[in-house]
Amino acid sequence: MRIALDPHMHRHLGLNALCRKTAELGYGYIELSPRDDFLPWWVRPRAHKERIAEFKKALTDRGVKLASLLPMYRWASPHEDERVAAVSYWKQAIEIAVEMGCDTMNSEFGRGPSPDRGHKSNCCGGHYTHETSEAAWWRSIEELVPVFEKHDVTLNMEPHPEDWCETLHPALDMLKTIGSKNVKFLYCAPHTFYFGDDMARMIEVAGPMIAHVHVADTYNHKASSGLRYIINPPGAKVTIHQHMDMHQGEIDWDVFFGSLAKIGFDGIVTACVFGWEDRADASGRFMRSEIQKYVDKYWPAKSA
Repeated sequence: MRIALDPHMHRHLGLNALCRKTAELGYGYIELSPRDDFLPWWVRPRAHKERIAEFKKALTDRGVKLASLLPMYRWASPHEDERVAAVSYWKQAIEIAVEMGCDTMNSEFGRGPSPDRGHKSNCCGGHYTHETSEAAWWRSIEELVPVFEKHDVTLNMEPHPEDWCETLHPALDMLKTIGSKNVKFLYCAPHTFYFGDDMARMIEVAGPMIAHVHVADTYNHKASSGLRYIINPPGAKVTIHQHMDMHQGEIDWDVFFGSLAKIGFDGIVTACVFGWEDRADASGRFMRSEIQKYVDKYWPAKSA
């Protein structure tokens, strides 16, 4: 089991300082989410040879390893120019993962095209439907899965609020349909209440497809007769969820970790908190310690 830090709240640090900070906070692994000097949001990777060498040296010097790379590209865009560009960027990112000695990547199903290409408030923009974005994603995935398999890199996928695929069961069905040992499922705990109400059952159903989890807390946005969040004007299409420290929301962590242990989970566990950049160090240390408590409780034979 690999306990990793998503260092989004430390993204202002250079790569060397980021590796030092990760080690100082008690982590042996990084899940590198998008950052402007390596894999930026939506555009071509910025990880040139010198930067890759710098990052590899910093990881080695600080005794930290790269658990996963997280690219975000518009691979589900119904605009073919955006989709083709995204596939090209993905191929480059896979090559970077191989060069970094990283065997895992993770991402989301996607939100459709650039917001500048549509003005309607839906995931896919303009007059495009969820089905159009799904069809675009399938074209992309059919081209990319052979590349993942060729390099033996695993892709862990998560449905995300606001994406064209937001919930657990269609995501699992699609990933299983791909039928590749290199494509697995990422269960993101702060998205639980978008997935459903029975977390133990959902984890049981996903079973061995779960290779990766994101750990952060959230409130149940459906609670209190749907009045947990009051949005004005009523009926406005919004998507709200949090990535908070454990025990600040309503995830039952004994159910979460206990259910993972029952299915034999032995993958990547990423601390994925975004909410308090003003106390990022304290949050990182707390999450590392708290995750370890549950690992020790439910996987007593495992070491991080």
